[in-house]
Amino acid sequence: MAEFRRAQVSALIHRLSERPEFIIAIFGPRQTGKTTAVLQALSAIEQESRYEAMEASLDAPKAPLPQGGFESPAVDSGARIPAVSRPDARYLTDVWQYCRHQAMRSPGGFVLVLDEIQRIDRWSEVVKGLWDADRLAGCPLHVVVLGSAPLLMQEGLRESLAGRFEPIQFPHWSFPEMSEAFGLSLEEYIYFGGYPGASARIGDPDRWGQYVRSSLIGPVVERDVLSMARVDKPELLKRLFDLAARYSGQQVSYSKLQGHLQDAGNTTTLTRYLELLNQVGMVAGLPKLTNRPASAKMPTPKLNVLNTALMSAVCGYSFDEARADRSHWGRLVESCVGAHLLNTVSPRTEVKYWRDKAYEVDFVLQRGPHLVGIEAKSGQGTTTTRGMAEFEGRFQPRNTVLVGGSGVPLQEFLALPPDHWFDSR
Repeated sequence: MAEFRRAQVSALIHRLSERPEFIIAIFGPRQTGKTTAVLQALSAIEQESRYEAMEASLDAPKAPLPQGGFESPAVDSGARIPAVSRPDARYLTDVWQYCRHQAMRSPGGFVLVLDEIQRIDRWSEVVKGLWDADRLAGCPLHVVVLGSAPLLMQEGLRESLAGRFEPIQFPHWSFPEMSEAFGLSLEEYIYFGGYPGASARIGDPDRWGQYVRSSLIGPVVERDVLSMARVDKPELLKRLFDLAARYSGQQVSYSKLQGHLQDAGNTTTLTRYLELLNQVGMVAGLPKLTNRPASAKMPTPKLNVLNTALMSAVCGYSFDEARADRSHWGRLVESCVGAHLLNTVSPRTEVKYWRDKAYEVDFVLQRGPHLVGIEAKSGQGTTTTRGMAEFEGRFQPRNTVLVGGSGVPLQEFLALPPDHWFDSR
């Protein structure tokens, strides 16, 4: 069976074939295949390359820099030296200078990949100086940076490297990707979500749940978020994630969240923590569509996990129990639809929801003045709902979409980008 490659691999290969006018920045949540994709791209190109993982660990020795002849090491060089201390700006500079030399003496240029670049203190300032020097010298060195703390990565790039980088986004894996790469059925994807590393464990529910909690949720909530922003109440952050995952697919007011959380503080703190969880690809709070001007009252968000594996791991339902509980399965399906929209929506489109008293629409796409209403159904049903009919009468949307039931099959919906529905009726 041929090795599966995400579409981002082709995009990266294409950019590495061009002149190095920008740093290539790889963005995405933890365990979405960023490093694997980069290594796949390096194995497919003709240029020589060096891959450096800037891990802050004493047990992660670095491959030595060649002396004298500057022979180029392989991407996965087996050369090792005794364990080194935490990589720093000096080590980064030494690696860069070696790769710069290789690029200048090679007809096809050279590629330097810096993984976990955020581990280096003041990394963006160092990279800016080195990159600008290469541009003045006309050095054909491609540089790819990536890391597991997306907000920290973005802040460094935007503060010191504005105008010097181009991003490649790595969202959570879609249903077509998980189906093709790992053979997941639609129902399995709804429950187990889109983490490739967890897919080999779905036959052992306890092992799968432990992996998601300890290898995905724990490191992100307890380490990644804390490394990229000031969090005065880390325990509150963890409890907020747990609660948000359990309530995925539901509208929950901040006052209700405060009631469920001890030492919750004010709504501003909860809003900020929820946004941090969104930044690391865990859970989002969808805003409500409204024509009213902003008021002092904090709006009620609709919670939605960005990967349904998080909801399943936290809620504790087995796969069979989740399918048997119509209410819970319905929220899983709705969360799956919401995650697809949030993960694949274009930058110019917002994902919201609409509700007014008894009328409700699960999701609303807003692109400028245009709206698309989306309703998710987990079973057989009619082609419309009271909420959708009221929504159409009030807002005259560009389109309305019923997903599941007698509408667009869920499998088909999950294979299409959200902006498709602005131009399809």
